[in-house]
Amino acid sequence: MKGWVIPPEQSSDFVAHMERVLDVYRRPYDKSNPVVCMDEFPKQLTGDARESLPMKPGADKREDYEYVRLGMVNIFMANEPLAGNRMVEVTKTKKKEDWARFEFVFTPKHESWLNMAEIESHVLNGQCLNRHIATMDKVKSEVEAWQDCRNNRDAKINWQFTKEDARIKLRRLYPTIET
Repeated sequence: MKGWVIPPEQSSDFVAHMERVLDVYRRPYDKSNPVVCMDEFPKQLTGDARESLPMKPGADKREDYEYVRLGMVNIFMANEPLAGNRMVEVTKTKKKEDWARFEFVFTPKHESWLNMAEIESHVLNGQCLNRHIATMDKVKSEVEAWQDCRNNRDAKINWQFTKEDARIKLRRLYPTIET
């Protein structure tokens, strides 16, 4: 069975939140008031239960699927999509104090595809963190290298989806008035 995120149909609350996020994404770049998308996710620290087989010509490095749990860290992603900047922080804790004060515009529940920082988090996981990493220091160094590479490439998200598109493609989610 495959898991799906199923948005609520005919929900005015959902549609209002989605359209507010899409409106924020349409704002022109303003250096003094930038749009910053944020996400947070855990990373389990793991070590090898068995020694890996090294990479050799014609064969990738092979890690056994079994691992040893060595703790958890939290990764905070802040992405400024129009400037092509991301700031990533690795912490031991996840507390309110770890977040700065912003004007928060929340992504609707079950709609993580609307959060550009979550998109960046998936890129980070796929390019950098999708293997056994045993220490917080190693996670920090890997994340810092990834962040510097992405920022120096000026890698931006070219967001194209608008609320006008949503009103057409996602019309089943919009409430209707029956007479």
